[in-house]
Amino acid sequence: MFNFDDANKKSKEAVDTALRTYSDTAKGFQAIAAEAAEYSKKSFQDAVTHFETLAGAKSFEAAFELQTSYVKSYFEGFVSETTKLGEMYADLAKSAYKPYEAPIAAAVSKAPKSAQPTASVAA
Repeated sequence: MFNFDDANKKSKEAVDTALRTYSDTAKGFQAIAAEAAEYSKKSFQDAVTHFETLAGAKSFEAAFELQTSYVKSYFEGFVSETTKLGEMYADLAKSAYKPYEAPIAAAVSKAPKSAQPTASVAA
């Protein structure tokens, strides 16, 4: 017989889990957006400072050295930031999956095992 109380309880749990996951995911995306905005702001400020310094260079060699140093530090900062953002996205995906891990494992364990296909033997 179908038990409405159990169905209601399971539905409530599913909705609560979905809402909690949505809230956590939204917070994660906000943190990622804040990090990206902060990096963009810092990168822009560094570029402005670099171009001001570059404009005051007295020789081609000095300008070349300044530009080389800036490109090197910019690339290192970019790699560091993209690594950090990648880790933030990975953490977000893990936290979004976590509430569903146990129910999915339980459903998989309850699912009937499919019969192994028999290999046809050539006569």
